[in-house]
Amino acid sequence: MPTDPSSPRLKLGGQNLSVVGRSRIYVCGVTPYDVTHLGHAATFVWVDAVDRVLRRLGVQVEVCRNVTDVDDVLFDAAARAGAHYDRFAAVQQFRFEQDMDALSVRRPAHEPRAHSFILPVIELAQSLLDNGSAYVSDGSVYLPGEPVAHAHGLDRATAEQLLRENGGRVDDPAKRDPLDQAVWQRSGADEPAWPSPWGPGRPGWHAECTAMSLSTYGSTLDLHAGGADLTFPHHAFETAQAEAATGVTPFARAWMHVGTVRLKGEKMAKSTGNLVFVSDLIAQSTGAVVRTLLLDRRYDEPWDHTDEALDRAAARLDALHTAAGRPGTDETARRQVLAALTDDMDVPRALDLAIEEGGQAARDLVTVLAL
Repeated sequence: MPTDPSSPRLKLGGQNLSVVGRSRIYVCGVTPYDVTHLGHAATFVWVDAVDRVLRRLGVQVEVCRNVTDVDDVLFDAAARAGAHYDRFAAVQQFRFEQDMDALSVRRPAHEPRAHSFILPVIELAQSLLDNGSAYVSDGSVYLPGEPVAHAHGLDRATAEQLLRENGGRVDDPAKRDPLDQAVWQRSGADEPAWPSPWGPGRPGWHAECTAMSLSTYGSTLDLHAGGADLTFPHHAFETAQAEAATGVTPFARAWMHVGTVRLKGEKMAKSTGNLVFVSDLIAQSTGAVVRTLLLDRRYDEPWDHTDEALDRAAARLDALHTAAGRPGTDETARRQVLAALTDDMDVPRALDLAIEEGGQAARDLVTVLAL
């Protein structure tokens, strides 16, 4: 595909993602306590697709995908398995990387692990205390949550419910307000802990991503990605902490929230157990088919996975490969396919055009989307 300076820039969510120098992308990674399900894979495949489109436009791209290996759900899963949490996380991370390789997801340039960023989280907490943005209570450091909820247009009841559903510890008696969130969390006697100025504890979930992003890229980044279900509280508190600590706004110039994957109308999640595992789908087909299944739709819309969807994706991919086998190099068609990708990552339209036009336009799409 053409990569001259007149090529269009990528537009996401109605915002042009113009870049000077490098494009810094941060994506919330996995908490490694189980194998990869389709909901996880959707986010990472979409970020990989954005990475590849930007590279085709001639942009230097860096992707940072963290590993949340300090987390209550991980500790609980490791305890149930009778394993130390860090060894347990390492095994699960290996399996996750196998799934990503099978889906042709490029390895990120940066892959920070939360357990290596304890000191930056402590520094973040101290910075927030120093400028009056946070408070200490019973060995924990909290960021007030009501302003964060208000900034995202949420009433108190909705914000509290979302926190309950996402490990927000709304019943923590040390808080001034149930909506407040821990930057540094005091650890119990039987929980992993690190020393801090406020006593033994561990990072808060949102603070981990804030510290890892700031440590990797500095005070701001070009694109922040993650599942739509992370919009609040995770991304909201991550942003509030970063902007309060650095005084730089916006924390992220653009956001990519990938639509929720559902099964029979219910969000696919480990907590509900209604999971479709990537490895099982690949065993039924190929990594390229599963990748097509995830990409052949709007990135930001929720969708329901069905058994028939995999067959449709296989047929769609076969049609693309057949079109790519036809001769011909139509520069207009090539530009139209690229224009579809840069217009809010409209992969379905790009596929339609490539299958209809065939030739080099189809071969380009196969390459740029790693299909």
